[in-house]
Formats: sequence, structure tokens, C-alpha cells
Amino acid sequence: MEYTQLGRTGLKVSRLVLGTMNFGPQTDEVESHAIMDAALDAGLNFVDTANVYGWGENKGRTEEIIGTWFAKGGERRDKVVLATKVFGHMGPDGPVWPNRDHLSALNIRRAVDASLKRLQTDHIDLYQFHHVDRGTPWDEIWQAMDVLVQQGKILYVGSSNHAGWHIAQANEAARRRNGLGLVSEQCHYNLAERRAEMEVVPAAQAYGLGIIPWSPLGGGLLGGALRKQREGGGARTASGRSADALANTQVRERIQAYEDLLDKHGLAPGEVALAWLLTRPGVTGPIVGPRTGEQLSSALRAVELQLSEELLGELDAIFPGPGPSPEAFAW
Repeated sequence: MEYTQLGRTGLKVSRLVLGTMNFGPQTDEVESHAIMDAALDAGLNFVDTANVYGWGENKGRTEEIIGTWFAKGGERRDKVVLATKVFGHMGPDGPVWPNRDHLSALNIRRAVDASLKRLQTDHIDLYQFHHVDRGTPWDEIWQAMDVLVQQGKILYVGSSNHAGWHIAQANEAARRRNGLGLVSEQCHYNLAERRAEMEVVPAAQAYGLGIIPWSPLGGGLLGGALRKQREGGGARTASGRSADALANTQVRERIQAYEDLLDKHGLAPGEVALAWLLTRPGVTGPIVGPRTGEQLSSALRAVELQLSEELLGELDAIFPGPGPSPEAFAW
């Protein structure tokens, strides 16, 4: 496993991030623990989750599964850089209870204590804003974060799904308070979805944030979706937005060209999609969300995959980026 520093911090993390969103909803606790053990054995030390994972009536279940894994001991917690998120509604289903979501100081205080209890740990290494809160001022948010740092409950703060100007606004507000500010941004970024390159990636680089791409395979779109479709399914086929995308003729043609190109080179589409992200400026590591041990093994192979300049050029030709801002939309 390769390691890098998270943005401008001294924190060393693996070039792949173990995403746990499937733990609970699709992967039971026994298999989830086996995947985490295998990831740790392979040197993958960066684990990402969120308080809402488990979804619906089972919100928080994913954090509980991680917590029971930590409780097994064996220095599991000490070896892991643990990241979770706050923003989503954590009250009971039905009528929306106020102050059970977003980034008010009250909800942050409640949410972090609840996450710590479920995770069976005394601190969170990277506490991330799952979404931008347009209704809470940054001074209030940072005051709440400062208290948590002082209490030893969190170490670093990151963002997710923030625009470039949100990153700038957040870190300028933190600077006025003499704070460290955001150290990472978790954004939607992959070969087929490169809009982050226009403003989010440059903002993150300018402020020293490590970029943590989510959905690196585009929900299965970049994982050999057409091949698996022809073969009658498989462990990871396109679903949801990706399935809808394949109904678009232009998208389908690009995916076909992508799969044909990698067939020519004898490479696995999913592994190339991950390896491509590892070549992108500012990227700390993509989030992989394995449902099985084999999916984890495939992701781990991507770290060792070296893409030639020729192949990178061919990938750019199939999936061109948006270009820099403002030139992408102005003269």
C-alpha cells in the first residue's frame, strides 16, 4: 500500500479509502468485519463512514458495525484513521424534528456524541460536513468545531459535496479565527464525471485540502457495465443514475469505447478507473465501497497499476475534462 499526507496536514493515509456505506444495508456484520480485517492487513488505514449510513430506520447501523469491529481489539482503532460525517437528519422517521440535522452548534454537539457512542471510540480523526449548510453561519460552525477539538473529540475537519466557493468561504472564516480550517473535500469525481475539475479541485488545491473522490466507478458505470450487461449481470452492474445514463446514446458510446480500449490493453475497467484518479493532481485517494472481499482485492490491485501517458491520453479523448475555470465557460 502507498501512503500520502492528507492535504496540507502531517496525517499519513493510504491511497485508497475504505468506504463503508454498504455495511449494514447490503453487507452483514460478519462479512463487513472480514472486509475491514482484509483492508487493514493490506495496509489500508483510512476508513470513511457517516452517521446516516444504514439509512431509513437503520440510520447509524454502519457506525455500529465499525464500533463492534473496533471492540474486537488487536489495535484496530489505533491503526485506523477514522472519518465520519455530520449533516443528515438523525431523528425518527415521520415528522421532522428540529435541530436533528444540518450544522447548527446544537446538532453538531448531539451528533458527535452519538457517533462516538456508536463507533465505540473516544475520538474521530476526520469529522466531515456531509453537505453545505446554507442556513448556519461559518462562525457558528467553526466555534462548535473548535470546542470539539479542545475536548479531544475530533482532530481534523473536512467537507463533502461543497462547491469551490464554499471551500474558500469556509477556510477564510477559519483563518479569521486563527483556525486550521478544512483539510479535505470529499467530492463526486470520476472519469465520467469531471466537473469537479472546473472549480472544486482548484479551490481544494489552493487551500491545501486533500481531495477524496466518492463514486470513483460512477455507480458501476466504469466497472465494465456493458460487458456485465451482455453477460447477464454480475457482482457490480450499473444501477440507479448509472443505469439511466446508459440509456443515453452518447454515454453508452463512450462507455463502449472505454471498455473496448481496455480490452485492447488487457486491463480491468474498474481498476483503471481507480488508477486514473490516483494520477489526478490533489487527489489523496478515492473511496472504494466493496460489498465483498473480491471487490476489495480488485480495488487494491489498482494501487499498483501504472497507466502509460499514451493510455492516459486515450482516456482523456474518451472522457474529456471540462477545462479550467473561467476559460471553460468564458473567452
